[in-house]
Amino acid sequence: MHSSTAGHVRRMPAIGAVVALAAGMLVTLAPAAHAAAGATLPFTSVEAESASTTGTKTGPDYTQGTLASEASGRQAVRLASGQRVEFTVPRAANAVNVAYSVPDGQSGSLDVYVNGTKISRTLPVTAKYSYVDTGWIAGAKTHHFFDNARLLLGQNVQAGDRIAFQSTGTQVTVDVADFEQVAGATGQPAGSVSVVSKGADPSGSGDSTQAFRDAIAAAQGGTVWIPPGDYRITSSLSGVQNVTLQGAGSWHSVVHTSRFIDQSGSAGNVRIKDFAVVGEVTERVDSSPDNFVNGSLGPNSSVSGMWIQHMKVGLWLTGNNDNLVVENNRILDTTADGLNLNGNARGVRVRNNFLRNQGDDALAMWSLYAPDTDSSFENNTISQPNLANGIAVYGGTDIAVRGNLVSDTNALGSGIAISNQKFADPFSPLSGTITVDGNTLVRTGAVNPNWNHPMGALRVDSYDSAINATVNITDTTITDSPYSAFEFVSGGGQGYPVRNVNVTGATVRNTGTVVVQAEAQGAATFRNVTATQVGAAGVYNCPYPAGSGSFTLGDGGGNSGWSSTWSDCSSWPQPGQSNPDPDPGRNLAKGRPATATGSQDVYAPGRAVDGDANSYWESANNAFPQSLTVDLGSSYAVRRLVLKLPPSSAWGARTQTVTVLGSTDGTHYTTVAGSQGYRFDPATGNTATVSLPAGTSLRHLRLTVTGNTGWPAGQFSEVEAYLAS
Repeated sequence: MHSSTAGHVRRMPAIGAVVALAAGMLVTLAPAAHAAAGATLPFTSVEAESASTTGTKTGPDYTQGTLASEASGRQAVRLASGQRVEFTVPRAANAVNVAYSVPDGQSGSLDVYVNGTKISRTLPVTAKYSYVDTGWIAGAKTHHFFDNARLLLGQNVQAGDRIAFQSTGTQVTVDVADFEQVAGATGQPAGSVSVVSKGADPSGSGDSTQAFRDAIAAAQGGTVWIPPGDYRITSSLSGVQNVTLQGAGSWHSVVHTSRFIDQSGSAGNVRIKDFAVVGEVTERVDSSPDNFVNGSLGPNSSVSGMWIQHMKVGLWLTGNNDNLVVENNRILDTTADGLNLNGNARGVRVRNNFLRNQGDDALAMWSLYAPDTDSSFENNTISQPNLANGIAVYGGTDIAVRGNLVSDTNALGSGIAISNQKFADPFSPLSGTITVDGNTLVRTGAVNPNWNHPMGALRVDSYDSAINATVNITDTTITDSPYSAFEFVSGGGQGYPVRNVNVTGATVRNTGTVVVQAEAQGAATFRNVTATQVGAAGVYNCPYPAGSGSFTLGDGGGNSGWSSTWSDCSSWPQPGQSNPDPDPGRNLAKGRPATATGSQDVYAPGRAVDGDANSYWESANNAFPQSLTVDLGSSYAVRRLVLKLPPSSAWGARTQTVTVLGSTDGTHYTTVAGSQGYRFDPATGNTATVSLPAGTSLRHLRLTVTGNTGWPAGQFSEVEAYLAS
């Protein structure tokens, strides 16, 4: 599904489980009483940058459109002809899969050496499936630079052995190697119907489409057996129901097709297991069903033990897929989503899968036409989605995202997105309880070029409508986010609120900018959220549009390491940048969160700090006293206030009686300037200046209005606060 293709553009100057890399290997370390995040995998990955090499290390780089930015760990090793990278094998293995990139339009091979001896087998490399362009997606650039190639070594190697890959002419950038002990091919199940018995060609030369169809028809209620071999299918299968499709293992039985199953409905009870489906999809064409499964498998079906590669989408699921289980699969190198529950999914479980190099959301639920309900993404490992989110939930009821490990998202995406972005109608917004529990996010979040600002590692987004569901985010670990950890935003720019969010038990380490990036009105409560190595400030709290309302961060206790607030809503914090020194001429109140004891109609408190003197806040009428409070983000020695009403002559002269109060904690207020009448006259600009005494220090500025000779309410079009007297 398409990534966030339109977003708000701010009017600004142009200006869980701990994850460690131990010797280049991704290791998950579980905190007490909580399982390690991610899938249990049959292989161990080793980063090329941790291996010995005669090549050149590239990265780290987080810039959209660069090769290193799409690499695992944002680093890789570039090999010119004759150069090599040598890995120390981390475990017993007889097979390897390598993620790599070659220049656009080129192909070649890597020679393979085991303990210094060249073996007869080579690893083919090609740019055929890379360098994808999606110009219809706003903000996209050429992407999908990497690909994966696998090889059975023909021998066993042990932990500590050395395997080297050497370029033979083509420049190759090596990212990561997965080492695996592949079991031998399994035997044919008793009573099954072999596709070979129906004429399938295991050499891959002949067209086996009809043989597969005939075997499926003959095996209703039983099993279709796909023996070891390579099979070519030239058109999709349909009418698949009440049958098991089983291979001898995903390294042994391989089906070559870009469209495996395409059907709008099924009676269900389909079991697909233990073989590979490898496509020939080289571009993303959203009107073409170039998917492993397109449509419905029917109720009570399952997909397990599969290797799915070079498709547009792994599984694009519509119609009735009730109680579907998708588990223990590998989905690699898709030009769009890995899996998308495209509405009406009930009781679906997607668990223990490995996904790498997706061209859109790796795992997505999209509640189009009907809500996805009581479905979950659990204990999946996701690496390098290069044009969207690791996991995205777009609407739905009672959805769970548990125990997943997501790393290295690139443009237009977060590690996890919980969103009311609808893309099309009819759409079912988030409802019930959305559970986001025990997830680990590593180097996730990216700059959204449509918004010209970053997306957080975990994003809650009221894009097209308010979030009214209960969103419980628990036991989260966020490590090395290049920008923020938690983002609350209304990505469509309409200022819809984000409500009912609870963040409990999070650990944030080395976030580039802030821990909380609040850009929508609403509220979230934080408990036991600890942060270390925070790049710029604890909180960025600048709702957009500026007059849309405030975002309240509730302190449930146990929080530490992120108490500071970014002070300047006219600029974005950059990674590692500390809060800017206060400019004596800067209006400290502009764009800051504002609240009030009451508002009349649409005249919300945010209008008093939006920088527009023609918009205004008006309190509830005939109910003095009324107060307006502005959170400046940090404590400042404020010396002067400028209070404004709209400059139009239609606003007659009036006097408002105002008391100025200040607080450093938002709870305990003291009087800074006692009750006094201030004259507003359009003949002199409709402004009034309030001088504050030396020694004043406040973060929360409160104006209490007890009288107005022109209207029975408090009224301000702008409240400005300055350091200079």
